[in-house]
Amino acid sequence: MTNRSEPYVVCLPREPGIPLVVSIPHTGTLLPADIRRRLASPEMAAQPMTDWHLHELYDFLPELGITVIHAVYSRFVSDLNRPPDGSALYPGRFETGLVPLETFAGERIFSEPPGPEELERLRREFHEPYHARLAELLTGHVDARGRVVLVDAHSVASGANRLHPALDRDIYLGDRDGETCGSWLRECLRTAFEVEGLSVSVNDPYKGGYITDHYGRLPGVESIQIEMCQRVYMDELMPEEGPRHRSFDIARHALRRVFTALAARIA
Repeated sequence: MTNRSEPYVVCLPREPGIPLVVSIPHTGTLLPADIRRRLASPEMAAQPMTDWHLHELYDFLPELGITVIHAVYSRFVSDLNRPPDGSALYPGRFETGLVPLETFAGERIFSEPPGPEELERLRREFHEPYHARLAELLTGHVDARGRVVLVDAHSVASGANRLHPALDRDIYLGDRDGETCGSWLRECLRTAFEVEGLSVSVNDPYKGGYITDHYGRLPGVESIQIEMCQRVYMDELMPEEGPRHRSFDIARHALRRVFTALAARIA
């Protein structure tokens, strides 16, 4: 595990492990005091857009030989799944930026938004270290084995917002329309989720964010994004219940079987 001063935690498997890395960039909830003071409302202090408890939901992964990196700080500090230069992932569609100023529902996040100098500081202090460590983990596998699979794990509230209508599937897989991985990876995950009774959509409405797009185009790396509807593992109206919710362990056992199947395919 990394030092707590870092904006991420890395959980390494016992050796030898397999060439599979899972990134969880939106599970963090820490907020520096100067950021928290400038949130626009109590609703923003509750941190909508968080991928609640995912690092706990996936805590079994190192037992399967899988390396995990997850965020410590809220995406209100720096969105680790956005390009560092602020370029658009989906030109013409509403997007939140490197530091989001509005939620997916159009609510204002900050009473006083960060200016250019602060944006650059946040990028340097939070976004850059996460990606440097993620790149190091991936490069280590490519150097040792010639290849690595990257899964970028997310969860999403199922209600309608500015990005999509209400979500009726359980799992949304994104590989940038087949550009970031071979079809074997997408179909392996789709089949494994469907065996668990979970409905799956591919590249609609989520095609994968910056992490999937950027790293999946590097030599030796195949990447895919998993968006799981939060209703699968928690009460969306009471995120604080987290692992105490009755569906949490059911979902974790299903995910263990999904990733066991994927690990066997990779190994």
